[in-house]
Amino acid sequence: MMLAGKTRAGKPGFPWLVFLHGFSGDSREWQDVGAQLPNYPQLHLDLPGHGDSANIAVTGFGEVSELLAKTLVSYNILKFWLVGYSLGGRIAMYHACQQPAGLMGLIVEGGHPGLLDEPTRKARAESDAQWAQRLRREPLDKVFRDWYHQPVFASLNDAERHALMALRSQNNGSALGAMLQATSLAHQPDLRSALRSRNYPFHYVYGERDDKFGAIASELNAQRHVIPNAGHNAHRENPVAVAACLAQILRLRIKDNS
Repeated sequence: MMLAGKTRAGKPGFPWLVFLHGFSGDSREWQDVGAQLPNYPQLHLDLPGHGDSANIAVTGFGEVSELLAKTLVSYNILKFWLVGYSLGGRIAMYHACQQPAGLMGLIVEGGHPGLLDEPTRKARAESDAQWAQRLRREPLDKVFRDWYHQPVFASLNDAERHALMALRSQNNGSALGAMLQATSLAHQPDLRSALRSRNYPFHYVYGERDDKFGAIASELNAQRHVIPNAGHNAHRENPVAVAACLAQILRLRIKDNS
């Protein structure tokens, strides 16, 4: 079984960019950013429970990582950068910590490296279970109206919030609920130690108005990049700046390896 995805052609000799979307997103999430990086061949994936992978169910991060590895092999992707947002960033970090062959670097936007204590994990598991139950039982537009009023999304204006609510409401609620619980932050291992001992470049991107993940970025042994005029959804709120940031990262790394 493979993850569904969409490819974009690039120039010979350039590494692949493998884009992973956030929770309730799909392969379209990074398209605006990817369009501004035309030299790089790209794979925009649908994660389990999302988009054209909605029928794929997993039990945890290990299975997602195995699916990702098999999918990359199926596309004959031998050298690649992982680029992930939020849930996609957490999956990207987990997969990178498995030291996959061909990984050239990791770029994460607003992804959490893992919770540090059991009470916090328990509280998160309970919260995600409640959200998952709502996703399975209630109209999605109602659930996402409340989802996008969480503090982490405070920087969104009304138009941005309504656009996201309409887009995310196209999903399958049961599939989303299952994926939310399978990849809950409560079940994710703390990846800080593995990320510190990595042998690949690690860049962390976050919006200047995203106080929560700005603080998390300071905990990580990563090169940090602040996106102006953006909050937690930086790649949507300021795709031009995010694309320019990625282009600079990749250009410098390719120069270093030449």
